[in-house]
Amino acid sequence: MELQPGELEMIRNEVEAVLQRYGVERENLIPILQEVQNRLGYLPKEAMQQIAENMKIPEIDVYGVGTFYNQFRLNPPGKHQIKVCMGTACHMMGGHIILDSFERRLNIKEGETTPDREFSLERVACVGCCALAPVVVVDEKVESKVSPIRVDGILLTFEIEKQKSGEEKGQEEEGSGQ
Repeated sequence: MELQPGELEMIRNEVEAVLQRYGVERENLIPILQEVQNRLGYLPKEAMQQIAENMKIPEIDVYGVGTFYNQFRLNPPGKHQIKVCMGTACHMMGGHIILDSFERRLNIKEGETTPDREFSLERVACVGCCALAPVVVVDEKVESKVSPIRVDGILLTFEIEKQKSGEEKGQEEEGSGQ
């Protein structure tokens, strides 16, 4: 995923701060990766390269740890996080169809973020709302009995909100310019 303007410098500064805190001993690799992810929201390739260079270990070792543990994200989180439940009830009620609908509509696969960083899509084991299956959690809001048509509705809601905020922003700029 392409970095946004100024993001590389921010990554380098955050990684440097973490390395100063933990030192460069190899046994600190996991805490370093955790702290970098806490600060940045994910583990960018550039951060892993900087960590490897400073710790004097091969990049593949850092990448190997980052991909081995489920807790690490290699893609930046989207502004809106969509979690599709794949617990037994949701799976039986078509959770995989809902996940496929989001993937096709957003043009990303599970675990990825849209190029504009608006949405990230995840598969989760169970959100504990089995009676409402199939369930999707969008940000913190639970959407129940989701169908492929409902997927379009959920995403349309965000498009409308984005257009409204863009219009309001444009009106504010016009008002302040007068």
